[in-house]
Amino acid sequence: MPNPATSTTDLVAVAETLRRAQADRTPCAPVRDRIADADIDAAYAIQQMNIDARIADGQRLIGRKIGLTSPAVQAQLGVDQPDYGALLSDMVLPENGRLHLDDILQPKAEAEIAFILGDGLDMKMPTVVDVLRATQFIAPAIEIVGSRIANWDIRLCDTVADNASSGMFVLGSPVRKPEGFDFTGCGMRMYADDNLVSEGSGRACLGNPLNAVAWLAARMQAMGAPLRGGEVILSGALGPMSPLSTPCHIRAEIEGLGTVAFEFGE
Repeated sequence: MPNPATSTTDLVAVAETLRRAQADRTPCAPVRDRIADADIDAAYAIQQMNIDARIADGQRLIGRKIGLTSPAVQAQLGVDQPDYGALLSDMVLPENGRLHLDDILQPKAEAEIAFILGDGLDMKMPTVVDVLRATQFIAPAIEIVGSRIANWDIRLCDTVADNASSGMFVLGSPVRKPEGFDFTGCGMRMYADDNLVSEGSGRACLGNPLNAVAWLAARMQAMGAPLRGGEVILSGALGPMSPLSTPCHIRAEIEGLGTVAFEFGE
């Protein structure tokens, strides 16, 4: 439960500030100073309020994302632990689809591995073996993150409250079974047009993306909202985020898995 020092009124007010920033297309000031004692549980409560509001407006929960798994991304944002957010049905961008300049506030792209679960992960202390057994397919993915916080001036409470700085995501092809895939050694390269803008490997994601999904499964089971069969899990960045500011073609290649791409700009 949130720290008692953070009142329900405070939580509602911060949630409304973030919703208004999105609706007005105008980033807001950081919210961390409005969350007493940097209370992460309170930040997650704010996140859930806005997820509930979007579901009430007709969206559907389709999965989860793990953020801040890459040391490079942690260094970019000045945080030292992962977080998680919700994926909703209006966050899917078709492969090779077009993301317009104003679709996401302050967008950045990061390449990662998506897990499509065939079975749920409702057990205490799930292991990477449990994750492998539950995973039906894996696919290359690009998450387009965005921040309702001006200038990406965020700390952990800011990004957690802001649904882990979620925006949209693209799933690539082909999908494949996870058996035999080199989760740690797979290399990743992401290009804007023909310019290399990010590179890394599976090791950048908590040492192995399977570790990240196991971490998330444990957190969600403890929260009473375990991961379910059919959900899409974005396991975390394999390299640094790349800002998006001018029209370009974004393409990511993950060794042994495939490619994923989208168009950015009008």
